[in-house]
Amino acid sequence: MTKKKLVVIGAGMASGRMLEHLLEGGGPESKNWDVTLFNGEPRGNYNRLMLSPVLSGEKTYEQIVTHDDDWYEAQGIACRFGEQITQIDRERQVVVSKGGETPYDALVIATGSAPFIIPVQGKDLPGVCTYRDLEDTNAMIAASRPGAKAVVIGGGLLGLEAAAGMAARGAEVTVIHLMGHLMERQLDPSAGYLLQKDLERRGIRVHCKGATKAILGKDRVEAVLLDDGTVYDADLVCMAVGIRPEVRLANDAHLEVGRGIVVNDQMQTSDLAIYALGECVEHEKQLFGLVAPLYDQAKILAETLNGNTAAFQPVQTATKLKVTGVDLFSAGDFAEGPGREDIVFRDPGRGVYKRLILEGDRLLGAVMYGDTADGSWFFDLIKQGKDVSDIRDTLIFGPAFAAGGAAANPLAAVAALPPEAEICGCNGVCKGKIIQAVEGGATTLDAVRATTKASSSCGTCTGLVEKVMALTLGDSFTANANPPMCKCTDHTHEDVRRMIKAQGLKSIPAVMQELGWKTVGGCASCRPALNYYLLADWPLEYRDDRQSRFVNERNHANIQKDGTYSVVPRMWGGVTTPAELRAIADAADKYNVPMVKVTGGQRIDLLGVKKEDLPAIWSDFNEAGMVSGHAYAKGLRTVKTCVGEQFCRFGTQDSTGLGIKLEKLLWGSWTPAKVKLGVSGCPRNCAEATCKDVGVVCVDSGYQISVAGAAGMDVKETELLCTVPTEEEALEVIAAFAQLYRENARYLHRIYKWVAKVGLDWCKDQIADRATRKALYDRFMISQSVYQTDPWAELAERPADWAPIKTLTLEAAE
Repeated sequence: MTKKKLVVIGAGMASGRMLEHLLEGGGPESKNWDVTLFNGEPRGNYNRLMLSPVLSGEKTYEQIVTHDDDWYEAQGIACRFGEQITQIDRERQVVVSKGGETPYDALVIATGSAPFIIPVQGKDLPGVCTYRDLEDTNAMIAASRPGAKAVVIGGGLLGLEAAAGMAARGAEVTVIHLMGHLMERQLDPSAGYLLQKDLERRGIRVHCKGATKAILGKDRVEAVLLDDGTVYDADLVCMAVGIRPEVRLANDAHLEVGRGIVVNDQMQTSDLAIYALGECVEHEKQLFGLVAPLYDQAKILAETLNGNTAAFQPVQTATKLKVTGVDLFSAGDFAEGPGREDIVFRDPGRGVYKRLILEGDRLLGAVMYGDTADGSWFFDLIKQGKDVSDIRDTLIFGPAFAAGGAAANPLAAVAALPPEAEICGCNGVCKGKIIQAVEGGATTLDAVRATTKASSSCGTCTGLVEKVMALTLGDSFTANANPPMCKCTDHTHEDVRRMIKAQGLKSIPAVMQELGWKTVGGCASCRPALNYYLLADWPLEYRDDRQSRFVNERNHANIQKDGTYSVVPRMWGGVTTPAELRAIADAADKYNVPMVKVTGGQRIDLLGVKKEDLPAIWSDFNEAGMVSGHAYAKGLRTVKTCVGEQFCRFGTQDSTGLGIKLEKLLWGSWTPAKVKLGVSGCPRNCAEATCKDVGVVCVDSGYQISVAGAAGMDVKETELLCTVPTEEEALEVIAAFAQLYRENARYLHRIYKWVAKVGLDWCKDQIADRATRKALYDRFMISQSVYQTDPWAELAERPADWAPIKTLTLEAAE
């Protein structure tokens, strides 16, 4: 049977969900479509709601991809990414692109929306961007160096996400907003004031009632001028003042267009062969910008294309938002009006504000700031139009009040919700559906996500989903319970590690065969983990598989956003020599390195090295006696030191000497995640040893060794492991602890996460037992006998081994 040709224009979240429904869960008709997917961006579907965590550094782009190449291939979709459609020829039923003409039996327009650009002088200057896609995000990341000045025009959700992300990377950010308070469409003035106050506390300047007059600059943006004469310096300007449906293709094709592409209940346009969905459509005079109705449209369109009867009926949605760590919720109509009354709760000390809007005995709207736990309950009352007269006196305190308060029963609010109460607004998942999934065997958050898609989009409902799970599972529920290693297997990381050792599995194919891997060859999540587990457990028998490493470890340098690399030679304990500094200066000149920067780990980073220059610069450093600093590795990065007793009048021990010995002992060792050490010569702690993975503070009586610190996205002080009297014992303890971590931690888990899981007392017991400690130390040294080599020297001698391999291109979150 000849398949019908379906062409989809736009690889956004709506079209991605439509293709899922059409091809994965459809009826017999779903197998009759030959799908071609066009996208102007050079990539496929990704979760645009998660661009903010990418901007702030909490996630990588790879972590927000919703459909990878394997998925498209499995579904038989022909992908034409980076190829824009220039014309729709309705008469001949073809679309035209630079690649020629593509015929269709059915066409789906999912072009989304385009950002609104304020028509002011300077809007086209380099350095002015919008915030809609990955390119915009990367532009802001590149500009958000510490001390850079960024101006965001627009104080809506998108603008504040941009501001928060750039501020998190060190930029000095100013938000200019035309209206009297931030996010005026979602928040009332009181909540807007609280939000502004919170942002300003985080170092973000906010200028409300500010009208942009011009963007100033000659060759690129330099400042923003307001109508009142205020000028804000700017290295980058982000316009986030609104969006408009992208309807140019539809207009050129003479489809019916109002504010958006007009569609009926089946998402059909004025041309019976053409459909539309997403932010570009208009249905019953209404536009749609939230994810939940777009996903509803996707489901309806998939049903329509599969020959089923379905109709799109928009439903009222609540807005659950999270800006810079602050919880916000709004639903319904919260404007003032005749006959309307407010119930307001304020707790300035906790930064909590709640306002309910009633008309008669019905709840019309709710605005909540700082504490949104009861949002779903209030939203259900609004949607149902229920009579609240019986509970009016206690309504503001939520459903937990009747059950003795949230402190007495933290699940009371969720327990009070009816089965039809919406938990995940993005995907339209109700409480009853989650309970049904849990009772059907989905006992982990990942399993519930896979079954229902709850919390899989913006993620703000994750806590609520877990509460429903806890309510259903009772004592057997564990938040973030141990999920399978990846989609390729049902085994957890711990199961895989245990069976590798127990069954003597010494190769990736052996693991996949014996443990019943579902995906031939594995994926970019499991292969690096398996490679690490095998080399950690069998250092003498297993050989590192370079193709199963992330791009940075594979190329032994940190790839940058422009495709160049960062090269960091090792400086033992932060100590260098004039000869090493000359070698670094010579390399910077020879290879035209655009930036030379001192790192937080007391080393020098050469940023912007071209890929083709890597073997040569490695060779030059090798000749100068310098080895790789492993700044790219899941392994030892640095050992930060202070000058210690040799120079400092407060120093109690030779902290620099011990730091150098530790670095030379530990360098080259692969670990589950990066490892950083610090050695301070006295309790004044100038080397900041108490926020490292392993820290040593020298005291008169010896060496205090502490572990499990963090100073990145999480900030945590170390905990004391033990105190030893001699330098030799300190070296043995730290090497043994490193091996304990190597043998027991999950891949990509930093030491502080692993210690929180196994318990510090268990770690202390292993180290305190002299026989166990000595055995750990010996196993560590066996591994070092194999892997403590300089990869720069090896790869410079064998450039063919360095040639890029395309097996894995993802970089994991640190």
